[in-house]
Amino acid sequence: MDPEEVQAAEADQSRASFLDYVSDPPALHEQLHLVFVVLDWGATVAKLIGCIILLLGAARFTIGFIRSEIRSSGHDERMEIVNDNRLHFGRAILAGLMMLIVSDIIHTALSLRMGDLVFLAVLVAIRSTIAYFLERELVAVKEDLNR
Repeated sequence: MDPEEVQAAEADQSRASFLDYVSDPPALHEQLHLVFVVLDWGATVAKLIGCIILLLGAARFTIGFIRSEIRSSGHDERMEIVNDNRLHFGRAILAGLMMLIVSDIIHTALSLRMGDLVFLAVLVAIRSTIAYFLERELVAVKEDLNR
């Protein structure tokens, strides 16, 4: 192997080693295996609950939207009903996102892998950004409903 290939291989290994780094398993993994399993299942349940909240919110919004289109007589009444449904849907999205973040934090704490930690940071940043802008929109919808 020539020196350039050796340097390239070392660079690849150092890049991979950061994200592939796994901490030595602490007592939680070795001696408290049952606690680890319970926390892992709890995180999975939290993720399922988050997904269910999102799906129920989407179903409720869809049903409310269809009802507003069928039953409302005027544009203003329809917009009021749709905005009310948007407010409830936005709250469901925020609640679902929070449950998904909790689940991801627990999974990352249990995995002890640096790649999972980086992935968690990206997920939390994306979900927090979505939640921030969604919250701003919900405030605008709420103000519109109060007029």
